[in-house]
Amino acid sequence: MSLTLDLLRHGETELGGGLRGSLDDALTERGWQQMRDAVVGGGPWDRIISSPLQRCRLFAEQLAASLQLPLSLAPDLQELHFGDWEGQSAAELMKTDERGLGLFWSDPYGFTPPNGEPVLDFSARVLASIERLHAAHAGERLLVISHGGVMRLLLARARGLPREQLLSVEAGNGSLFSLTVAADGQLREGA
Repeated sequence: MSLTLDLLRHGETELGGGLRGSLDDALTERGWQQMRDAVVGGGPWDRIISSPLQRCRLFAEQLAASLQLPLSLAPDLQELHFGDWEGQSAAELMKTDERGLGLFWSDPYGFTPPNGEPVLDFSARVLASIERLHAAHAGERLLVISHGGVMRLLLARARGLPREQLLSVEAGNGSLFSLTVAADGQLREGA
């Protein structure tokens, strides 16, 4: 039996763009509105799953309460940890680690930011979380509130993209995508 996942990326955060990773930024009012707008007419969902970081969790708690849906937090669906790059923008990194940033952009699986989480490990934890969700909730439709990196990873897999194209996948703040997890665990885009 398949599982439907509606993937919602958190909205704009107070400290803005850049590599937020495991930093626990709050949403701006615009970020809240982006998320509210994204779910209008969505669902119906059987439950909500959220990253525990507040930029996802606080909206998930509010939405779950208003829709009277069960909510579970999934630490394995947190963003990639960018190590020494956390909190920095690409423009800042171009000044301090241009070579590393270029290597990461060209092959995120082949280059890990200093003291960061390897994308291979990130991929393994995210995919294991999706497998657990499929095992526990096959036949349901879940709203998964998470991060750009998580969404890029899942969408790239569903689209059959080579790993070097991971960062070419667009997943803007407040964007909503649907995926189906088939009985065999394969991902495909669309509900």
